[in-house]
Amino acid sequence: MLTISLCDDNASERASIKSLVLDWAARTGASAGVREYPSTEAFLFDYAVNPPDILLLDVEMPGESGVELAKRLRRSDRVMQIVFITAYSDYIAEGYEVAALHYLLKPVLPEKLFSVLDTAAERVERDCRKIALETPDGTEVVPLYDVRYIESRKNYAVIHAGREYTVRRTLSDFAGSLDGRFLRVGRSFIINLLWIRRVAKNGVELKSGEVIPIPRSAFETVNRAIIDMK
Repeated sequence: MLTISLCDDNASERASIKSLVLDWAARTGASAGVREYPSTEAFLFDYAVNPPDILLLDVEMPGESGVELAKRLRRSDRVMQIVFITAYSDYIAEGYEVAALHYLLKPVLPEKLFSVLDTAAERVERDCRKIALETPDGTEVVPLYDVRYIESRKNYAVIHAGREYTVRRTLSDFAGSLDGRFLRVGRSFIINLLWIRRVAKNGVELKSGEVIPIPRSAFETVNRAIIDMK
């Protein structure tokens, strides 16, 4: 069941977009519930107990803007798919800062919205995936989106996520547990491409500030993998 929130101060535009979302759900067979909010304040009141999978967010609203709301949400929520809806293209650069999935320009075209919702639904499904790790303290289940990278240390692997997990496995053992967002780089690392902030000739910098050394020959491979993943 996908939960989709629609935050827009214009009632007629909310109704139009909601109708398109329900049309998309009927066409794709997706089970989706749509919640409407006329302001960012109304959304935040409900968000603590009902966080959505997908947020369709108007940029320009009275009080706190959609961009300001997105920045606030991203401080603690990296998983929710945020789609900006706006009558202007001036805000596109700010979308990168909050990892917005897409910008939709008003009036919203059905085929554009349907395509974005297809991608958002795929990412929601992807981010539900987890990995089970057998540690000395027992089995730990870790969301894959939390895994920044996996490092080989002799006969062990160290999984760098919310904290470090050390397991007696090789990097090759993880192949069946991971998906297309992960790339093995050299002999010692598997990196979550979604965590990469910058790629240099001799290393990648993650959004966490960590720098992982890579062979110079891997520079093009990493860049190409990032492009292909998107």
